[in-house]
Amino acid sequence: MAATGRYDCRVVRLVDIAKAAGVSVSLVSRVLNDDPAARATEETRRRVRDTAAAMGYRPHHAARALKLARTNTIALAVPVLTNAIFSELLRGVEDEARELGYTLMFARSESFDEQRQMSQLVEEGRVDGFLLQRPDDETDESLARRIGNAPVVLINSVLPGHPGSVMIDDHGAAALATEHLLSLGHRRIGLVNGFQTTETARRRGAGFAQTLAAAGLDPELSPVTHFGYAPESAAAEHAVTEIFGDDRPKREQPTALVVANVNAALAVLTCLRRHGLGVPDDVSVVAIHDAWTAEHSWPPVTTVRLPVYEQGQTSVRMLHDALRGIAAGDTIIEEPPPILVERESVRPLRARRTAPR
Repeated sequence: MAATGRYDCRVVRLVDIAKAAGVSVSLVSRVLNDDPAARATEETRRRVRDTAAAMGYRPHHAARALKLARTNTIALAVPVLTNAIFSELLRGVEDEARELGYTLMFARSESFDEQRQMSQLVEEGRVDGFLLQRPDDETDESLARRIGNAPVVLINSVLPGHPGSVMIDDHGAAALATEHLLSLGHRRIGLVNGFQTTETARRRGAGFAQTLAAAGLDPELSPVTHFGYAPESAAAEHAVTEIFGDDRPKREQPTALVVANVNAALAVLTCLRRHGLGVPDDVSVVAIHDAWTAEHSWPPVTTVRLPVYEQGQTSVRMLHDALRGIAAGDTIIEEPPPILVERESVRPLRARRTAPR
């Protein structure tokens, strides 16, 4: 029977699909369970799936999980649930998880402690694997203890000896932000960066420094701070005070800043105002990452948009492969590339406000 019709039946069995598709029951089972060892052409696989869909087949998830020793549930754990950047990551994870037949759990990274709770949840059959973004201040040793033997794909971080991480083009993002400020005539540019221990901060710092060097500037003369990405004003106050404090002569103060995270950028705007500095009249600001908060701050912040949605999709596919025995690797999402989103926090150097005579 052709796979294009619709079938009016309450229960569709594998034998029914096999008969309609002209293949064996065992092949139907392997194809619908995404068994990579199934010996079938792509055309045959497509015919089996189309036939199953046309017949309205719905798998018995409990029986399927018991047979495969899987729950078809994965967990996404991030440090802060209210982070605006994570909303786009979550959307990509949700869409791809749904496409691959997974139910998604969502939790804070700290929900899984160092007592190998992640491995325990897998062993107890509660979850198949994890997508995890580590807190910025977590050590490699602590992270390794938390992961244990659980299937884990790391997001925005790497762990020596652990296969499976999905990064974005942090280097390219910082380079693009710096290039934009250079193109507007700025030569004294500072960087408000994350903790030195994080992979993203190292990569963004390298992109910033290399871009300055390529423009003939000495990166060592550019102030760089490492107080993290948190939106709390304390970290931003430390950064702004270090860069614009009384210890630095006015002639050496930057006319522009690259802020390595849009959440931190919002706090930086407030702290610059406390120091009597206007944005963009006195200081231009470009932030890495884009979020709805950037558009609704004052002034609206120029950002570098990164493929966070695609990062979420890729991380799910990588975990899906790992659960099927396909070795995971380390991936950097480079398509689509970083995109500059111009708003009102940046101004050409020549247009800066001048003091009254």
